[in-house]
Order: sequence, then structure tokens, then C-alpha cells
Amino acid sequence: MKTIAAREAEASPNPHGVQASRIYDSEHAQAVHILLKPGESLKKHITPVDVFFYVLEGEGVVEIGEELEKVGPDTLIESPARIPHRWLNEGDVDFRVLVVKVPRPTEQTRLL
Repeated sequence: MKTIAAREAEASPNPHGVQASRIYDSEHAQAVHILLKPGESLKKHITPVDVFFYVLEGEGVVEIGEELEKVGPDTLIESPARIPHRWLNEGDVDFRVLVVKVPRPTEQTRLL
């Protein structure tokens, strides 16, 4: 059995400049734990594969395409491939979200 404490996982450098830790990475899927401090946000971006987000803690604003919605803990949000999206923490407490990419992005899917 392998266990990973998401809050303690090593963060990877990313273009958003936020704390993001890849906590699962297999040939089939990828999971990333993101922590947004108050006032932090992701840059609007696209992924070449479908993504779902699961809010772990706090409240944040998710923008997918032209839609914006404030969401809180225990909420699952679907984000289709190739649709611009981002997260914002407009609150005054930490916001944590789990990002799951299925299937795992490959060099070939990134070119689409």
C-alpha cells in the first residue's frame, strides 16, 4: 500500500506560481493537489484531456469557459478538454482542490 499526505507532498514549479503537488501519476490518470492562499489564482488555461475538480477545503471561484461559480467543500466540478478554465481564491482562508486528469495527458494529447 502506498499513502501520500497531500498537504505534505512536495510542490512542483508551475506557470501559475502557486503550491501544486502531483500526488498521483500513472499511465491512466494524474491527480494534483492545489493550495491557493487568499488572493491567489490560477491563470486561465486549457488541458488537452477531461478534468474533474474536487473541493477539499475553503471556498473558491471556478471559471470554465464563460461560466463562473463559487463552490465549497465536497463539490465535484467537471471541466471538458480544451475549454479554458481557472480557479480563484477571493476569500480570506486557504482553498484546497484536488485536480484529476483522465486520461493522463501525454505529449501527443498536448499537441491537439
